[in-house]
Amino acid sequence: MRFIFLACMAAVLMAPTAAFADIANAKVQRAGAALSVTWSSPDPVDVYVSTDPMAKPNTARVLSRRDRDGSETFSPGDNARWYFILVDALDHKEVRAAERLLPLEQGSNFRDVGGYAAAGGRHVRWGRIYRSGGQPMLSQADLDLVGRLGLSAMIDLRSSEERTMAPSRIMGVPYQAVGYPMAALMSPSQPMRNGVDLYHRLPMLLAPQLKLIFADLLSGEARVVYNCSAGQDRTGFVTAVILSALGVARETIVEDYKLSTEFRRPQFEMRQVSAEMAAANPAAQVFASAQSDPTYAKPTPLVEADGRPFLTGAFDEIDSKWGSVEAYLYKEVGIGPTDLKKLRAAYLE
Repeated sequence: MRFIFLACMAAVLMAPTAAFADIANAKVQRAGAALSVTWSSPDPVDVYVSTDPMAKPNTARVLSRRDRDGSETFSPGDNARWYFILVDALDHKEVRAAERLLPLEQGSNFRDVGGYAAAGGRHVRWGRIYRSGGQPMLSQADLDLVGRLGLSAMIDLRSSEERTMAPSRIMGVPYQAVGYPMAALMSPSQPMRNGVDLYHRLPMLLAPQLKLIFADLLSGEARVVYNCSAGQDRTGFVTAVILSALGVARETIVEDYKLSTEFRRPQFEMRQVSAEMAAANPAAQVFASAQSDPTYAKPTPLVEADGRPFLTGAFDEIDSKWGSVEAYLYKEVGIGPTDLKKLRAAYLE
C-alpha cells in the first residue's frame, strides 16, 4: 500500500500544472507612417501606447481592450518614438515592445537594444541604450527625432581620422571619444577586410571606450548612444559586451549583431570623399576606395565563408585570454560583481 501511495504522489507531482500564459514574440514593424505590433498569447490582451518607455498602463493611451487577434495598428501622425505596452487581461503581466530601428531619413543602423531576454527572466529596458552608425548626414527631421530620445551621453568609437572627416550632426548631448589612428583597424595583408582578425583586436582596442560607456551607465538610469562608422563592427562588439553584462544569451547577442546587414545604409555613413581629400589623407583614401566600389551601398553579411559570424572572433579572444566576459570586464574595464548588479537593476525590467 505504501508503494502504491508513493507512486500516486509521484504521479501527481509530475503531472502538468496550470500556469499563467505569457505574451510572446512581441514585435513592432513600420509600414509608412503606421506602426503595427504583433504578439502571440492564448489570453486576451489589452494594448496601450506611449512616448515614455517607462510608462505604466494607467498613464498610457488605450488602443485596444481584450484583443485576441494578436495584432494592432497605430498611426501616430507625428515624429516621435512610441512604445507599446501589452497587458495580459487575465494575469495582468506586462510586455513592452518598440521599433528596433529608428526610422531616420538619412541615418544608418541607429537602433534600440531594448526588449531582449536577460538575467533573471527580465528584459532589457527600451529607450535606454542605443547603437548607431555614423551620423554626418542626418536631416532636420532626424535630428528632431533623436532630440526626443532624451540622450544623456554619446560615445564615439571611431578613429581620430573618421571623426574629423565625418563629424556627427547630433548636438547638445555630452560627447566623449578616445583618439586612436585608423591604422589600428587595418590588417597588414588585407586593409579593408572586416574579419575575425580585426575582432581579435577589439577587446583591447576598445577597452578605454568601454570604460567611458560603463561609467555613464553606472551614473544612473542614463540614456546612452554609441557609434562607429557603420555601426556594425566596433559598435557590434561594444553591444555584445553590454548585453553580456546584462545577462543576455550569446545566441541572442549574435542575432542582434547580424541585423546590421539589414539596417545599414552606407550612403549616409560618410559624405562623398573628394579626390582632393583622398590625395591628402590616407584614411580618406580608404573610404574613397570603398565608395568607388559598385557594391558599396549594399552591406555584406558579417560572416566568414563558412558562415561563422565575425563577432565570434572577439568572443574567442575573450574566452581564451580572460575566461569570460565578466572576467574581461573586471580586469580591463574595472566592472565588478557589484557593478553588474547595479547595471541589471537599472537597465532590466
